[in-house]
Amino acid sequence: MPFYRFESMKSHRFNPHLSTAEGPVIEGEFLYFRMVTKRAGTGSELHYHPNELLAFPLQGKVDCIVGKDRRILQSGMLVHFPPFARHGFKATEDGDLRYLYIKDRTWTLIGAAADEALPDKAPSALQVQKDIKAGKYPGGKKDPGRSKAIIEGLGNCYYPMIDALDAPPASGHCERWIEGTYIAFGFVESPPGHADGAKRAAHEIFLYVIAGGLDVRVGTKRKRAGAGDVIHVPRGTAYQWTVRKGHPVRYVAVRSLPRLEAAIDRHGAADNWRG
Repeated sequence: MPFYRFESMKSHRFNPHLSTAEGPVIEGEFLYFRMVTKRAGTGSELHYHPNELLAFPLQGKVDCIVGKDRRILQSGMLVHFPPFARHGFKATEDGDLRYLYIKDRTWTLIGAAADEALPDKAPSALQVQKDIKAGKYPGGKKDPGRSKAIIEGLGNCYYPMIDALDAPPASGHCERWIEGTYIAFGFVESPPGHADGAKRAAHEIFLYVIAGGLDVRVGTKRKRAGAGDVIHVPRGTAYQWTVRKGHPVRYVAVRSLPRLEAAIDRHGAADNWRG
């Protein structure tokens, strides 16, 4: 199915031993695409994972640390968590936090605490739930010496996309793209009538509409997409979207990169549900 709305999907809490994060997830061929909520004053402990993560706040303030670089962030700031980077992501006391969460499928959605060794095999959400139900800690033994978390040399992982999500629209078509190891993230603004598409998508794509509307076709499916709609374009699928008359559009777009596609084509994607 190419069209989704997060509020109509089941919410999950995958890492209750490490994080208060909860929300639905769309599992693509190469990418996980989520909307995450963290209640005011709560969040994740310092942890890491082998897969790359991108986070884009839509509501609330974030107390974020990547490696040793700690900052207080608001909506409009993209945070890049490279593979194995030690990080934490907490809602401030000001209010609840909502953000887009994009992660590659070379590993599951389950991380490891910063002072633990990484397991040999990617743990599954079902195994974590089973361990917690049995009263067992679902992580590994505390062993900082065997942790693979990267703390130094990560560079600047913070990328301002826009001053505020309700800022005046750009005068023309404008795209801001950041490419990580496995995932590309784009913040896009387009005037009415602007169109984009391809006969075969070269990469897997997810869109999240922030404001405005699009007339969308993915394969043979069509939709008038508006704020809060998610569009999923599998690799190799025809697609087109056109900005509707009357108002410009503002959306987030993410796509898989060739390095990720090659890794998953070769080894397969991690199965978050069965490990």
